[in-house]
Amino acid sequence: MAEAPGDPAKTILFHRNREVTYRIPALIYRPAETTFLAFAEERSSPRDEHAKGLVMRRGMKEGLSVKWGPFTHLMTAGLPNHRTMNPCPLYDQKNDVIFLFFICVEDGISEQYQLRTGRNAARLGYISSQDGGRTWSSATDLTEQAAADDKAKKWATFAVGPGHGVQLRSGRLVVPAYAYHIHKSWFGYSFPWWIKPHCFSFYSDDGGRTWSRSELLKRLKTTECQMAEVTCQDNRQVLYCNARSLHRLRAEAFSADDGRQFPDPGLCQRLSELPFGCQGSVVSFFPSDLGPKTDPTSPRDAFPSTASLSWPRSWLMFSHPTSRKKRVDLGIYLNPSPVDQGEWTSPWILNKGPSGYSDLAVCDDGGPLAFGCLFECGESKEYEDIAFCLFSYEELLRKVKM
Repeated sequence: MAEAPGDPAKTILFHRNREVTYRIPALIYRPAETTFLAFAEERSSPRDEHAKGLVMRRGMKEGLSVKWGPFTHLMTAGLPNHRTMNPCPLYDQKNDVIFLFFICVEDGISEQYQLRTGRNAARLGYISSQDGGRTWSSATDLTEQAAADDKAKKWATFAVGPGHGVQLRSGRLVVPAYAYHIHKSWFGYSFPWWIKPHCFSFYSDDGGRTWSRSELLKRLKTTECQMAEVTCQDNRQVLYCNARSLHRLRAEAFSADDGRQFPDPGLCQRLSELPFGCQGSVVSFFPSDLGPKTDPTSPRDAFPSTASLSWPRSWLMFSHPTSRKKRVDLGIYLNPSPVDQGEWTSPWILNKGPSGYSDLAVCDDGGPLAFGCLFECGESKEYEDIAFCLFSYEELLRKVKM
C-alpha cells in the first residue's frame, strides 16, 4: 500500500515469498551509534507452529533516514528440537548490552495443543550482544531459574512480548510476558475453560545475571503486552502496562513498585481491541519542549538517574490497528497525561490497509526527537511484509489530533 503524500517513507525490511513468511516485528534503538535493530520470526508459513528461527537487520540513522544493512539469521537464538518464537529485545543502556529474549517451543507442539492438555512445552531463553548486535552470545536457558517453580507449574504455556522490553530509571530490566494460568484442575487434568491468560513481567536488578518475575494480572484476561515507565508531574514514577485483551478493549495497569505488582488493571474505553485481539506497542517519551534537564557536566551518554535530573511529565505513544473488526489501518495514538486513560488522542493512520503487529522505538540520541515503527503490512494480507517508518516529533504533532 503506497503511502499518502506527506506521510513518512515506508521501507520494506522483510518480504514474504513462496518459501518463507516473516512475522512478529520487534525493534530497539541504540543511541550510542544511532542504530536501529529490527527483528522478526522466519516461518515456513504464516502459522505459529511453522516458526523456524529469528532474523535481524541493523539500520544506521542519518537525520530522518535510515541506511539498512544486510539480512542476518540469528543462529544461536534457539534450543535443540525447539522452534524459536516471540523476539523481545531489551537494551541495557547502563551497561551498553543488548538482550534478545524469546521462547522455545517443542517441535510439533502448537499453542492450542498446550491449552487443550494443560501441559507447557515452552522454555524461556535469551542471547546477548556487547557490540551493538554485530555478534551474539550462545543461548541461555532461563526456564529453571525464572519459570519452573510451583506457581509456574500451573501454566499451560507462556511467552514473552512480543516487541521490546524496557529499562527503568532505577536500572531494572523488564521483559513483558504472559501465561495461560490453570485456575482449576481435576485429578491432574484441566480443561480449556479452566485456563485463562494473564500478563506479567520478568525482571532483573543486577544487569541480567539473575531474573525474577512479577505477579500475574489476574483480574482480566490479557495476553501480549508491553510496558513503559512514565514520570508524573509530581515526579512519581510508575510502570505502565498496555495489553491485548479478550474484552474488546485494551487493558491498562499501573505499578508503583517497579513492576512487582499491578494491583488494579482496567479496560481503556479510548483504545478498542479487535474481536480476537492483536498485539500493540507502547513507549514513553519526553516531548521536545519539555525534555529532561540534565546536568551539563555529565557525559551525554551517561545513564540518567533521578538524582541528577529534574523530570517533567512524560507522554505515552501507542500503535495498533484502528479498525474494530479486522487488522487494518495501523494507527499511532498519543496520551499527554498517561495516568488518565481519557486523554488518548484519535489516531494518526500510519499505514492504510492490512496492518498487524507493530513495535515502536524512541530515538533519544541527543538530536531532534524522532520515532521508529516496525510493523506488519501488505496489499491483501497483513503478513506479506514487515516495514519500517521513521518520523519526527514535529510531524507526529501535525498528524495527531490533540
